[in-house]
Amino acid sequence: MKNFAVAASFAVALMSSTAAMAADLEVTHWWTSAGEAAAVAEFARVFEEETGNKWVDSALSGSGTGANPVIISRILGGNPMGATQMNTGRDAEELIQAGLMRDLTDIADEMDIKSFFVDESLLEPCTYEGRIYCFPVNIHSWDWLWLSTAAYDTIGQPVPTNWDEYVASWPALQEAGILPFGLATGWPISGVPGVLMAGIGGSDLVIDVNRDKDADAVRGPEFRKVAEAMDALRSVVGPEMMVPTFGDVGNQLLAGEAAGNIHGDWLQGDLQVAGGVPGEDYECLPGLGMNDQLTGGGDSFYFPILPAGTDPAVIEAQTELARLLISPEAQLAFNLKKGSMPIRTDIDLDGANACMKKAIVLLDNGLLPSGDFALSSDTQQQLQDLSIEFIDNDAITVDDYVERYASIIETAD
Repeated sequence: MKNFAVAASFAVALMSSTAAMAADLEVTHWWTSAGEAAAVAEFARVFEEETGNKWVDSALSGSGTGANPVIISRILGGNPMGATQMNTGRDAEELIQAGLMRDLTDIADEMDIKSFFVDESLLEPCTYEGRIYCFPVNIHSWDWLWLSTAAYDTIGQPVPTNWDEYVASWPALQEAGILPFGLATGWPISGVPGVLMAGIGGSDLVIDVNRDKDADAVRGPEFRKVAEAMDALRSVVGPEMMVPTFGDVGNQLLAGEAAGNIHGDWLQGDLQVAGGVPGEDYECLPGLGMNDQLTGGGDSFYFPILPAGTDPAVIEAQTELARLLISPEAQLAFNLKKGSMPIRTDIDLDGANACMKKAIVLLDNGLLPSGDFALSSDTQQQLQDLSIEFIDNDAITVDDYVERYASIIETAD
């Protein structure tokens, strides 16, 4: 793995020539929160300024699990978009196998992307039979514990430095009328078990479960600690306490209404938009303050094969966008707003906030396989449904949770 040149000079390079004729290019994505919208607007801005084409924005609600069916249905139905965001993982696997996604290998070779990719393992899920079908645009990790400075000021305690200290503070928070753990309804719970696996269970457990799909590891003592932590969480979280979106949880943290939250690093994009400053208004603990390795995934862009008779200018616009998304200028502008880590090693990150800089240091330890990286969409959905049900229903025991999780992993493809 290469080191980021944090203090290196930044040179803007135009990665493609302007098309002879401007074209409209529809781009689908599920970046709808305040921080996400600010970040994707940077991609649109750079694309339009550098190519003269028009970014036609088609934002879809519901994150990956809600938006993916719409994206896939359109492509299968012969009405593809010009480009689409999807998770770096197996979400587009069947579309690639069906020959419905554009082969980007020639563009990758032309740009020599392996020379500047921070971790080439991110290209593995984009690769099918030796050809590259997507470009990762960032490195995201779920493995963050976000803590409210205001909440801990209220109870007169220092902000915790790890998960165990955080859990120990829950009684004092409850006594003060502060939610120990803020949670949004639906999909945000899906990443929590994986974060607990990495932080409490350790790196080996993550590899055993996500990469090797070892059900015996789920039934073992380390995963039981994860299940018990989930059980503890649901004791301080109930459906009536949940808010609609993860952005709302960010507002709770800044206001001191909730003390903590486990969520991916994209939360800091919303915290930034709301005026939050790390180290002042909130603290961020990668790996729950207990593991110096992060699970890594992120967002990638795919370019569906367009129908016969499509204006050549639109196809050229696809090519230009593919190049531009991983250009130095676009990578810097997008990731500073998104809160994620860029995929390039050769850009100046002096402007990165304190949380991003913590993550960059940990990249040198290698990335662990996240669930969305290693597991199929169907498996991810089953695990998400299980976690939602467990949080909402106290009748499901820890033993039930462990066995049902093991059964899903046992049959995962």
